[in-house]
Amino acid sequence: MISMVEIRDGILLALDSLRNNKFRAGLTILGVLIGTAAVIGMASIIAGLDKMVMNEIETLGSNVLYVTRFAPDVNYDQLTDEERNRKEIDYEAALAIIEGCPSVTAVAPQDYYQAQGGNVVKYKGNQANRPSLFGTLPDYIKVNNRAVARGRFINEFDMDRRAMVCVIGSDVAKALFPYEDPLNKDIRANSRKLRVVGVMEEKPPFLGESDNNFVIIPYSTFEKMYPWEKALFLMVSAESPRMIPQAMDEITTVLRRERGVPYDKPNDFAIWTQENLKEMVNNITQYIYIAMIVISSVGLMVGGVGVMNIMLVSVTERTREIGVRKAIGARRLNIMIQFLTEAMTLSGSGGVLGIFAGLMLAFLAKLIYSMPFTVSILWMIIGFSVSVMVGLGAGLYPAYKAAKVDPIISLRYE
Repeated sequence: MISMVEIRDGILLALDSLRNNKFRAGLTILGVLIGTAAVIGMASIIAGLDKMVMNEIETLGSNVLYVTRFAPDVNYDQLTDEERNRKEIDYEAALAIIEGCPSVTAVAPQDYYQAQGGNVVKYKGNQANRPSLFGTLPDYIKVNNRAVARGRFINEFDMDRRAMVCVIGSDVAKALFPYEDPLNKDIRANSRKLRVVGVMEEKPPFLGESDNNFVIIPYSTFEKMYPWEKALFLMVSAESPRMIPQAMDEITTVLRRERGVPYDKPNDFAIWTQENLKEMVNNITQYIYIAMIVISSVGLMVGGVGVMNIMLVSVTERTREIGVRKAIGARRLNIMIQFLTEAMTLSGSGGVLGIFAGLMLAFLAKLIYSMPFTVSILWMIIGFSVSVMVGLGAGLYPAYKAAKVDPIISLRYE
């Protein structure tokens, strides 16, 4: 029967060994520390990143649909020639959805232009850092749940007369107008003159990347400036989240008719929702968790080898002590328990230090990337438990070897 006194004495002996052999013990538990820190740190970072991405998706609105040429998770290497030659989603498709889908309240097509080397946007001697430039409709702010901080957004009057006006992001405003009001100023976007009528509300950065570096123009103006750019990305707002299935059916019917898809052929377009984005994020997270387990397993394996090595050395150094204990009545089981307890204490110490190191790693990621600091108690328990189990596994052979020591021979050991 194993007594609590034996376990307590084993833990005290292990802690005494840590104090007396700090450098050797430190190297021994380093592998366990790294493995546990990898588990805790990466699990916390992944959870924080996942929460951050989900919050970002939620800001888009639960009633938003996306219409694109291909689904976001498509494997382009597996596409057939017919699929590769699909017709682009164009402005006619956007108009067809607006006119033929009663469950749809707003459509915001986006058509981007990227000049070679990046878009050049200037005002006097100031220049923005290669902002994106795209055309859209007045419903853009409604669908994207965004607001104008100063001035106004593009309107139907701008669309009708193909006005050379624009709404700029806060990054562009700071770069071009550090000391003056940007409203009603004329800027140069790829050598085209545009009048600033509004500045969008600043959006918090995502993973250190800003989403405020853009120039928005009316879609009709975009067509006039870049008539060869036809491919669109459509964001569609349904009346409510409850109406999304009906809106998807209506959009499917309208687009199949508008794009001339035969009744016996599959859709040559993709409609996806916020839930599809969340599912993609979850799938990616699963792969990251697998990578985390592999990385941490290597560290724990190295730590286990270190624990086994120091315990074998300890058995050799304490051969006479083992003989004395056996001579006064200690059984093999008592000796095994003592050395197993020491091994688990060593690896458990590495696990505790690894938990603190992992939390520091997660907190550092929070400071750098402004992501939520999410601590998983479950992963902390798993990390510590695995570290102790590593000590148990690594200590079995040294403990067995210690238990097999002949007391008569060991008493003569110097």
